[in-house]
Amino acid sequence: MSRRLCFWVVVVAAALTGCSPSSQDTDFIAVAEHCIEASLSMNPEWATAVGDHRFDHSLTDRSLEAHQARRDLAVAYLDTLGGFDPERLTSANRIDLEILVNHLELEVFTHDELATHRHDPRLYGVGGAIDGLLSREFAPLRQRLESVRSRLEQIPGVLAAGRANLQRPSRVHTETALGQTRGEISLILDDLGVFLEQAPDLRASFTGPRSRAIAALEEHARWLENELLPRSDGEFRLGRDLFERKLKLTLETDISIDEIQAAAQADLEATLATMLAIATPMYVGFYPEGPNPDDLEPGEVVRQVLDRLADEHPTAATIVGQAETSLAATTAFVREHGLVAVPDDPVEIIVMPEYQRGFAIAYCDAPGPLAKNEKTFYSIAPPPVAWSADRQESYFREYNDFMLENLTIHEAMPGHYLQLAHANAFVGDTHVRSLFGSGVFVEGWATYAEQVMAEHGYGAPGVPMQQLKMRLRLILNAIIDYRLHCENLTEAEAMDLMTRRGFQEDGEAAGKWRRAVMSSCQLSTYYVGNLEMNRLRNLAREGRGDRFDLGAFHDELLSFGSPAPKHVQALMGLGS
Repeated sequence: MSRRLCFWVVVVAAALTGCSPSSQDTDFIAVAEHCIEASLSMNPEWATAVGDHRFDHSLTDRSLEAHQARRDLAVAYLDTLGGFDPERLTSANRIDLEILVNHLELEVFTHDELATHRHDPRLYGVGGAIDGLLSREFAPLRQRLESVRSRLEQIPGVLAAGRANLQRPSRVHTETALGQTRGEISLILDDLGVFLEQAPDLRASFTGPRSRAIAALEEHARWLENELLPRSDGEFRLGRDLFERKLKLTLETDISIDEIQAAAQADLEATLATMLAIATPMYVGFYPEGPNPDDLEPGEVVRQVLDRLADEHPTAATIVGQAETSLAATTAFVREHGLVAVPDDPVEIIVMPEYQRGFAIAYCDAPGPLAKNEKTFYSIAPPPVAWSADRQESYFREYNDFMLENLTIHEAMPGHYLQLAHANAFVGDTHVRSLFGSGVFVEGWATYAEQVMAEHGYGAPGVPMQQLKMRLRLILNAIIDYRLHCENLTEAEAMDLMTRRGFQEDGEAAGKWRRAVMSSCQLSTYYVGNLEMNRLRNLAREGRGDRFDLGAFHDELLSFGSPAPKHVQALMGLGS
């Protein structure tokens, strides 16, 4: 056991002995807060991300000893938390206890069973640690730059730890890490220079740290390409046992993988039937001289309509501007229909940093729950300049004008941006619920938000078609996630499923395959989360009858932070 771990175990014991033995709630709050404090100090990059800036000068220690210490710390707190009687806690603290235990169990599982520190070279990426200090204006630029300089000095050590720890990753993991490492070089070489121009008196002090960091990243990129990539033949499939165990911890639900798959297959057919009903009159309007839709395969009618809609698409020069227009339109629509309370928190649409590309088309980067008065970034990735013209065309056909509307709903309004702004306003007895949000709730809300907007008639006729195409995507996410890791689904089979049944462009499908390989269980959160959101709405509608108000339901739903839906059900007093 490391010296740091010993220190925190002593702190936990002191917390328990210093509180009244008759007050389980007081004891639990003390232990939970000490656990969080220990985690923040041992994970400074996570601390920065959640808005705690006490450790901005440090990078997370990635040595084997440090990984083991974090794992042992989680075990120590699990032992302590096991001494609490949930029945003697308030309902809120009982839920926080469950969330904290689940988080710590997942951390131990990730270290012991998945060993990501041995098999995922992306873990040693440093771009987020630098960009998080540059892009967020939580302190004067000079102060943030001094933290950047300190972190630059530590980059060689983090990368050296990666080279010492990594064994035989999958090829996809190493290829992605290589591309992101090159993006990190650009971040420090180019993007950082823009900020240093605003503080010219600091430029000289950055010369050495910057040069050493770039040299270390260049060395690491060569190592990834020349040494790790040739031996990157590791198995990325978890197998059913590991997948089932990880999925249970990820979803925080008792629903089985077989139940998820059965529901997904049924929903796939139902969604395709709905799409056909909407597409048929659109087909007749688009192709008045074409074959009768009754003479075509149902899937062909849908495909031809989607192909026609894809002709209207943005370009690299217009995609950000179009997203800004969509954000204004969706915000006005939500307010007009009283769907949910709209926060005043600022949001800005940006071009995705290069080091983040290669994993997703867009993401919502909300300020951490401990941050104050910071912006949310809705980040969009134009296609890389190096892509061929055909590949760029495929990319923009997938993210056409109508799909971009739906993407804005998902990532921003009333999706992730709105939900996370509500979550950040939550205050509990502990920081557990603020810091350990459920991906099922977060992604479930965002996909449910798409559905609600479509139900209320948002957008031109092409938008509902794209929303249903996105629904196909979340359903297929769960199917592919399971079949890839449990049934040896091949890349060719996955591509066929996504392009033929999901009507996805080749480029989008190829990117999703890579993502499925690298993010086991995460893709299932979208579909399961969507099922859970609709289940909660149905329970509320049935239980409240004539008193049910959709806007009020949404406001209450979002008022508890981002806990797993089963906890929201209990907090809202909804029946089973």
